Amino acid sequence: MLEQLFVQDSEWQHRDGAFYRCSLRDVTDEIPATFHADILARMREITGLPLVERFMVTAQRMLPGHVIGIHSDRPFLGYEIARLVLQLNKHWQAEHGGVLELFASPEGEAVFKVNPEHNKAFGFLLHAASYHGVTEVTQPRQTVVFNFWHVANTPELEAHIKALFANLHFSELPAALDPIAADAEASLPEEVTFRAGTAAIALHRWGYDAATVVSGYQYSAGLDGSHSHDAETYAAVRLADWVAYLYRDSFDLARWEILRSELAGMEMFTRLLSTWHLCLPEMS
Repeated sequence: MLEQLFVQDSEWQHRDGAFYRCSLRDVTDEIPATFHADILARMREITGLPLVERFMVTAQRMLPGHVIGIHSDRPFLGYEIARLVLQLNKHWQAEHGGVLELFASPEGEAVFKVNPEHNKAFGFLLHAASYHGVTEVTQPRQTVVFNFWHVANTPELEAHIKALFANLHFSELPAALDPIAADAEASLPEEVTFRAGTAAIALHRWGYDAATVVSGYQYSAGLDGSHSHDAETYAAVRLADWVAYLYRDSFDLARWEILRSELAGMEMFTRLLSTWHLCLPEMS
């Protein structure tokens, strides 16, 4: 069945850069629902992750001379978290190339290799350090790639957070934050203060007062001391820090687990409801 995905000659997107050379075709609508359900159930079981029903399937074709350089495909806001790569290459031989290689760093040697043998599947999680690449092929290589989304990093969350931070201007923040931000910017890396300012914007746009906005900035910048907060401020500050991290960086599974633990059992406050539902849907 899956071999038929490569028969069609139209609708292929050709990538021919020095780093990434292959052809791709979205075949999501050509995958039977029952087959998708079986694959999804298996991936949920293997990863232990709350994967949503949404999926995307891509047929990937490499021709002689094609290669895919080392990259990580980190899960940015709204991106997939897991991938299953199924090889469809009858009569594959070592000299044909097309080996999927995993790396601990972009400069190091491969730490694991997966030969593109027919009907072999390999799944892996995507994160900032999930470096991988494909060696140059000397014979055509056919692969079907199944992509899966984490329940807390969906395209719906992406749209929500981008709307929250639309037309972002730090000048809209309360004046009470100015001296604190100035001191932080004099001593901390720019990415830290930029993310802290973004968290402050979230709190400001959610309608919180200047004191809460300042607390959120301090927390995200790592300046928060032993301040005690009421339950809503505690929740708002942590949720703001998380959405700022998502917006400025990527979906980090370990950080999300910490957030889930910190807010477990807490009341969901009105001003945070829509964001809370999307960031922590299991708790909604």
